Amino acid sequence: MSVTILPDLGTEIFIPVCAVVGIVFSLVQWYYVSQVKLSPGRDAAHNNSAGSKNGYSDYLIEEEEGVNDHNVVIKCAEIQCAISEGATSFLFTEYKYVGIFMVLFAVLIFVFLGSVESFSTKPQPCTYDKTRTCKPALATAIFSTVSFLLGAVTSVVSGFLGMKIATYANARTTLEARKGVGKAFITAFRSGAVMGFLLAANGLLVLFIAINLFKLYYGDDWGGLFESITGYGLGGSSMALFGRVGGGIYTKAADVGADLVGKVERNIPEDDPRNPAVIADNVGDNVGDIAGMGSDLFGSYAESSCAALVVASISSFGNNHELTPMLYPLIISSMGILVCLITTLFATDFFEIKAVKEIEPALKKQLIISTVLMTFGIAIVTWLSVPSSFTIFNFGTQKVVTNWKLFLCVAVGLWAGLIIGFVTEYYTSNAYSPVQDVADSCRTGAATNVIFGLALGYKSVIIPIFAIAVSIFVSFTFAAMYGIAVAALGMLSTIATGLAIDAYGPISDNAGGIAEMAGMSHRIRERTDALDAAGNTTAAIGKGFAIGSAALVSLALFGAFVSRAGVTAVDVLTPKVFIGLIVGAMLPYWFSAMTMKSVGSAALKMVEEVRRQFNTIPGLMEGTAKPDYATCVKISTDASIKEMIPPGALVMLTPLIVGILFGVETLSGVLAGSLVSGVQIAISASNTGGAWDNAKKYIEAGASEHARTLGPKGSDPHKAAVIGDTIGDPLKDTSGPSLNILIKLMAVESLVFAPFFASHGGLLFKIF
Repeated sequence: MSVTILPDLGTEIFIPVCAVVGIVFSLVQWYYVSQVKLSPGRDAAHNNSAGSKNGYSDYLIEEEEGVNDHNVVIKCAEIQCAISEGATSFLFTEYKYVGIFMVLFAVLIFVFLGSVESFSTKPQPCTYDKTRTCKPALATAIFSTVSFLLGAVTSVVSGFLGMKIATYANARTTLEARKGVGKAFITAFRSGAVMGFLLAANGLLVLFIAINLFKLYYGDDWGGLFESITGYGLGGSSMALFGRVGGGIYTKAADVGADLVGKVERNIPEDDPRNPAVIADNVGDNVGDIAGMGSDLFGSYAESSCAALVVASISSFGNNHELTPMLYPLIISSMGILVCLITTLFATDFFEIKAVKEIEPALKKQLIISTVLMTFGIAIVTWLSVPSSFTIFNFGTQKVVTNWKLFLCVAVGLWAGLIIGFVTEYYTSNAYSPVQDVADSCRTGAATNVIFGLALGYKSVIIPIFAIAVSIFVSFTFAAMYGIAVAALGMLSTIATGLAIDAYGPISDNAGGIAEMAGMSHRIRERTDALDAAGNTTAAIGKGFAIGSAALVSLALFGAFVSRAGVTAVDVLTPKVFIGLIVGAMLPYWFSAMTMKSVGSAALKMVEEVRRQFNTIPGLMEGTAKPDYATCVKISTDASIKEMIPPGALVMLTPLIVGILFGVETLSGVLAGSLVSGVQIAISASNTGGAWDNAKKYIEAGASEHARTLGPKGSDPHKAAVIGDTIGDPLKDTSGPSLNILIKLMAVESLVFAPFFASHGGLLFKIF
């Protein structure tokens, strides 16, 4: 039995301490944000806590217009309250339906897994070593069900807390923008950090506690213990699916409705308070981009941890009961929290932002600093917690691996994430030629804009796919399927910083909307627009990370599934596998069609309602009458709840139907097919939508000579850009981001149900 430098007791202390540090740090950031008061009075004019740090010094504050205007503060508070209420009521409605699904699916897990050995309570021979006895299949059924519910609840709580902090911070960011762009940036970024650290720390802590509690029953049966823990990843991702799809449909129905009638037909600015869909649009940013994305990345984190733990449990770590190397995936995540904490201080405390042009570089530096620091962090924890040589399960054989090879697996995933992030940024930021070319194509109308945008999206797939391919090759060569699982964890190790940057975008977007609705000056709106433009690009980077990690995670889960189901080889030339492969490759298209049509039909209802209000409410265009915001919020809520069920059912039922009727070989083909085609569509859809959005913003900002020749707002090129942006909305915020959940969720679901499929699956082939 090989020895590690870090003792087991050290591991048992290090992991929960890092998680608690993450939670405390997020609460400290929340405290700083809460110092910006949303009530008139002295505190509204002075944010005492920040002193002269992070932006303009306090003596410059009084020069700004509107700092002491109490009406503006009251208006901002009212708008924030409306957005927060809309988001909370939507999430509660969504969770009510999702809760019913959660209970039904938990029963399904218990029945299917319990029936593997006919609900027997007698110990069974172990799956991978028939000479030893392990806990009964009924125990796996019970504990898988419990871990599924744990993962689902943690995912829901993560999304909900993220939404709460975002709606808490949006108006505060607007008010801080009166004092300068630096102050507003700090408020938005700190709020994002609250969500990032809460989610990373909660996910880690719950998983660690679950493992320790399950161990009380399982004892030495680590194979059974970590097999039942996979339910945690399934719970996390199934909630993320409904959060992403439901939230995505909500936000885009409102956005498309508001844009088409407000900007194109009525020629009023974005976020104009006269637009009836404006509150629904701002609510959508929080339920889709914040709550949905939080659940999504939590799901990725939970699944990559589960995939690594399952493979490790049947390798030398699990066979020899070496706790510290067994929990190596959790140690990586713990180190990630510490690294991200230091990285966050670079944005909030070490450097000041004094000008608009410094915003985007500051956010990009966060990614670079966290990746460089994490590389050293991984090297340290690998040296401390992994023996110099060990064996990893590799499809029936044990492969000898050294600790430096394992370090390279994690590092290659980490750096592949950074490469994908920066390639995404190159293709979606209006600082570079691809988006500027798309903007230029608007001269000749919407058709050429659409053609250029689609071409950009397809082209943007090339480098990320090579980066993922290299990571897969290197990590598999060095450490088999375990290498791929830890490469995915490497990509997600800086999740706290990634989420902080990602959540910053919708918060800034809301802040701009509130500034417009509260009637604040043009100067303040310019600042919030600058924050928002940087946030748009970082949101695209976040989606790139999510898709890249999803590819690695689902491949690792696929490997674990194949091992658990006893499939010796996945041979494409056998008809059983090939039919699965071709059907699996079709599923992302079917899923995208469903989600895009859902956005289209929901947007149709929204457009009709917005038109009706403009036509029937006297004085609405003149600004003397108030629109009926509540009806638009209700349309978005009802449409998204109704429309999220068919795509969700497609993803959740496919593995069950294929596994039961056609067996594990066909299911392995379906998983491979959906992974290969899903990743490509997800990247191209997200980047196409992001590029169209930023091409429109490029024309609106008019920051360069070239941009000014295309503008101003309301010109023909601008109208063509708005149409492109509207088409891109469901691509970048509904279909694209939801696809990465499709490929992960089908893989983890197959892994959880693998014992059932292996013993009772393939009914059709047994009959014929």
